[in-house]
Amino acid sequence: MTTRQEPSLFEKIRKADEEGNEFWSARELAKVLEYTEYRYFKAVIERAKEACKNSEQSVSDHFGDMHDMIELGKGAKRKSENVKLSRYACYLIVQNADPAKEVVALGQTYFAVQTRLQEIRQMEEYKNLPGENEKRVFLRSEVARHNLLLADSARIAGVVEPIDYAVFQNHGYMGLYGGLDAKAIHERKELKKSQHILDHMGSSELAANLFRTTQTDDKLRRENITGKQKANKTHFEVGQKVRQTIQELGGTMPENLPSAESIKRLAKENDPKPIRKR
Repeated sequence: MTTRQEPSLFEKIRKADEEGNEFWSARELAKVLEYTEYRYFKAVIERAKEACKNSEQSVSDHFGDMHDMIELGKGAKRKSENVKLSRYACYLIVQNADPAKEVVALGQTYFAVQTRLQEIRQMEEYKNLPGENEKRVFLRSEVARHNLLLADSARIAGVVEPIDYAVFQNHGYMGLYGGLDAKAIHERKELKKSQHILDHMGSSELAANLFRTTQTDDKLRRENITGKQKANKTHFEVGQKVRQTIQELGGTMPENLPSAESIKRLAKENDPKPIRKR
């Protein structure tokens, strides 16, 4: 007879809003992570938001302000600030929380495993997508999400400041695009200054960048790479390997692929609704 596994602490506090979207309460997560006072936990949330921003994710899609009503006794209530967190917001928070706490390590494992399971489910969805536009929207979202994870790995490796992260990202581009950095790719694709490179990639080019991102993330973590120079070198070498694979398969080099129309309009039509602020 199989014994039913007890849900994890983090699964127990997972909630769903009226539209069925999962979320976590920052105040409840703070208690689970053994922060005695919420004011100390707010600093962790701010660091997680900064990591989210550095990875080119929309902070408002993952961190939504909301309020709770707290009982004060004798029927009195007080409005208390709180934050509605997505799964990825929680992942960033546990990566920025106090590593000395055993429960934080449990949280890192839980959200990493759940992220991987979600990836597998999503790749099954990708196989069934009907056309190029749908694949572009899906892959653009995946690249943005994995850039978030890569930003965290880079931070652990020692790439902390925004300018350092920009250099780190350029090394990945240069490896994949035959020495072209982000600015040079922009010029090669004849994009305007306000247009983001990733928003104008077709599905093949997005897939190559997704592979570059995921493999660099895995390598940084697996080999415990530390130091900005080593992290940059790793990103460049992974980009080169992806480029070499494309060449061996007889594919078109990414810098020679044509620019596609902006994905932002397509994303609005296909993306699920972001977390709503209350």
